[in-house]
This record gives sequence, C-alpha cells and structure tokens, in this order.
Amino acid sequence: MHISLDGFVAGPNGEMDWIKHNEELFNYVGRRIGEGDTALYGRVTYQMMESYWPTAGDKPTATKHDIEHSKWYKNVQKIVLSKTMKGAGVANTTIISDNLSYRINEIKQQPGNDILLFGSPTATHSLFQLDLIDGYWLFVNPIILGQGIPLFQDVKDKIKLKLLPTTRQLSIGVTELNYLVDRL
Repeated sequence: MHISLDGFVAGPNGEMDWIKHNEELFNYVGRRIGEGDTALYGRVTYQMMESYWPTAGDKPTATKHDIEHSKWYKNVQKIVLSKTMKGAGVANTTIISDNLSYRINEIKQQPGNDILLFGSPTATHSLFQLDLIDGYWLFVNPIILGQGIPLFQDVKDKIKLKLLPTTRQLSIGVTELNYLVDRL
C-alpha cells in the first residue's frame, strides 16, 4: 500500500496523484505479487480494478506492466469486502458481506500463498480493527499530505511490528517497508 510520510493512503477526496511510480517499482511489485494467489479488495478499489485490469494487457498501447498485471489479475483469486455488492458472477471472485472475521480466518486456513490487500482504506480499517492483518507492505512516498484518508485510525492498543530485512529504497525516493505483526 502506498502511504505518505504522515500516514495517509489518499488525499481528502481520495486523490492518489501524489504516488510516485516507475518501471523499477512496477517490476518489483510484479515479482512480489506473483508470489500471492489471493487479492483482497474493498468494493470501491475492486470496481476500479475490474474496470481496467481485465483488458489492460490487450490494448495496443499496453506497457509491459499492463500486460503482466492484467494476466495476474485475470488468474488471481479475488476477495471483495462489501455490504452492498451481491454475487457479481465474475470468475475467481468471492464477495464477503458479513461474518468478516470468520470468513477471512477460513480463507487464511486454506492452502495457498499470501493474501494481498490492495489499497482499499475502508477494508483495511475493518481488517485492522478485527486484528486480521498479519503484515504490512508499505511504500512510503516522499511527501507530507497534511490531511487525507489515514492508514491507521481508531487505534485502541499498541500493535508491535517486526521489520523484515526486505526493506529497500527505490530510485524514485519511495521506501518500501515490510513488517510482520508481532503477536507474541
């Protein structure tokens, strides 16, 4: 998830035009998400992704990133957290509208690789409140927004994190941070 130095994942109106990206980031993220077999989205992010990625790689102007991510997106199992969407009938897509804690823990128990949460601040807040997030993969952008949609809100208790050695700085000034939640 991209985040500003002061902890926002989007501007006050959902703006994300401040996020830095380049081929280095796209290539790195592409390799990393290739290790995951399940993508988790909130409704808004899912609808945004669904409107672009299924056909992005087919366009004559498609970049290497578009082609690779489109292929991954078509094949990955998608989980959508939404109280308003009904069974969309979209291949590889499951909608969770209730019993969030039970349903997510059920998915976590199934064989497979990482479950990756993309964007989706509202979904992140819900999962955070239920202690269902096992780790944070953050791309800290070199900007202070001052206001916006925070990654963390309504934090009631401290959450200890363990920094993983895969942390790195990218050439565009974005720093990748990887943390595991330390539940001990």
